[in-house]
Amino acid sequence: MIPLRRPVAIETSERSPLRSERSLMGIYEISKILCGPGNLPQLLISTLSVLHSFLDMGNGVIALFDENGDPATVVSASLDNAGAREYFAGLPERVVGQMVVTAMPVLVKDVAADTSFGIWDTRLWGPSGGNFAFFGVPIRDRDKVIGTMTIDRCWAQPGDLRLDDDVRFLKMAANLIGQTVRLHRLLMRDRERLLADQRRLEKEREELARPERTGATRIVGDSAAIKAALEQARRVARSDASVLLRGESGTGKELFAEAIHEASPRKGGPFIKLNCAALPESVLESELFGHEKGAFTGAVAQRKGRFELADNGTLFLDEIGEISGAFQAKLLRVLQDGEFERVGGTRTIHVKVRLITATNRNLEDAVAKGTFRADLYYRIAVVPLFLPALRDRPGDIPQLAQAFLDRFNKDNKTHLRFSKSAVDVLEACYFPGNVRELENCVRRTATLAHGDCVADGDLSCRNDGCLSSVLWKTIPTVSLPIVPALRVSGADTPPPKTVAPVALVPAAADAPGLDKPTCASAATCRAARGDGPSEYEALVAAMEKSGWVQAKAARLLNLTPRQIGYALRKHNIPIKKF
Repeated sequence: MIPLRRPVAIETSERSPLRSERSLMGIYEISKILCGPGNLPQLLISTLSVLHSFLDMGNGVIALFDENGDPATVVSASLDNAGAREYFAGLPERVVGQMVVTAMPVLVKDVAADTSFGIWDTRLWGPSGGNFAFFGVPIRDRDKVIGTMTIDRCWAQPGDLRLDDDVRFLKMAANLIGQTVRLHRLLMRDRERLLADQRRLEKEREELARPERTGATRIVGDSAAIKAALEQARRVARSDASVLLRGESGTGKELFAEAIHEASPRKGGPFIKLNCAALPESVLESELFGHEKGAFTGAVAQRKGRFELADNGTLFLDEIGEISGAFQAKLLRVLQDGEFERVGGTRTIHVKVRLITATNRNLEDAVAKGTFRADLYYRIAVVPLFLPALRDRPGDIPQLAQAFLDRFNKDNKTHLRFSKSAVDVLEACYFPGNVRELENCVRRTATLAHGDCVADGDLSCRNDGCLSSVLWKTIPTVSLPIVPALRVSGADTPPPKTVAPVALVPAAADAPGLDKPTCASAATCRAARGDGPSEYEALVAAMEKSGWVQAKAARLLNLTPRQIGYALRKHNIPIKKF
């Protein structure tokens, strides 16, 4: 049985002069409850209990809506949870809808005589046959209705009803409830964000604590190019000089940043990382410098920024080339003086942080155009370290592919393996997206593989379904300038010979474009890399022999029509039409 509260007799009119004073007393009691500790549903139930004491009401129900407008929280002081939801569901939809749309109270003196809202289900209101009045007021958060508070009342004589005073009282109570709900929701969001940050930091500490998960050991490959890059990283790690990691997207800049930190004297300190392109400037400032309580809307507690968290450790800022000019000036001050203030704060905080940044943009060109500060460039690029593209170390592709397949098997409890033909195809591919694209290719192929052995026929490029070839056909690329030899600890160590120029995905819209296709065969890769004039002559000869029909020329060269198209654009061969 759902517990019901018997309606209380209506107050006599002789006590009406005391109603204003009682209303103020009721609001005072409600404010004390809402400002006290406790979870939100319990506070709302206590508020309804006070209303029961100060109003002649039968049942009172508070319903709070979620983002979709559905009742997420429904509570009552006279009904249990199931009864409260049943009570709210029994209200005509037009009643609730009118309160939500108009943000105005709804009053019905006699529910039985009312026909504007349809049929009312009053089984939970009290004994059948009674006369019932209905009060409903919206609960608002600023200009948005976030819930409703409804009560019913049993009356004997129409003169017993004093609707204006009661509605005024309920509106004041609903206003206090709206402010309390808003505060609780802000606190909950901030708490969830803090917990998410805590879980992320704990996960990062756990990963750093595992020797097998360190940055250096996660870098797979034994080619000369990758060994040279790792040796440079170890030399750079000896000092606290700022490092700028250069290279194409997907070459593993974050792993190299971890490797530098782990090989440095700061390895016992925190390693904090942040992608500057993933956040708007207003949020980025709070993330890096932290904020004080009340600094802006939603700042309900003090929060440390990434610089403060990385004190006596290393801070890795990825996509440093994407920050605005105004934020560059703020970042420069921290790098110069090692001090900053939290957003909304006045206390200067001093930190000792080793900064590692990364970008795939041409910062030299950005400095020349005035979009990146030259003084900041010289601060972050004390030691530039160039990471080789995957196409410059094709001998590492089998090891990387096997490492990604092993990870896939572990995550999905499978036992897949590569056939030799599949490895040969992967070694011949161009991979403009580098290691990240190779991982995507391996996971996609493993997911769609027909058996336990991944064969060359399972690869998308062998089925003319490689999405990367379409992607890299439409995305322009830009080359880095040739950079002088890198001087580390008195030794001249030139960057890998294949680094300059390097094809990068630019952020600037006016960057020059060059097509870099993803290849599915060694012949096409040789043509794309431009290994010699023979490819040009072979293409022209095949096109001449086929009457400049690309499909026929593709069959002559054992290529696909798409690969022929790539090669023709690579060598700027105009198509003759007859």
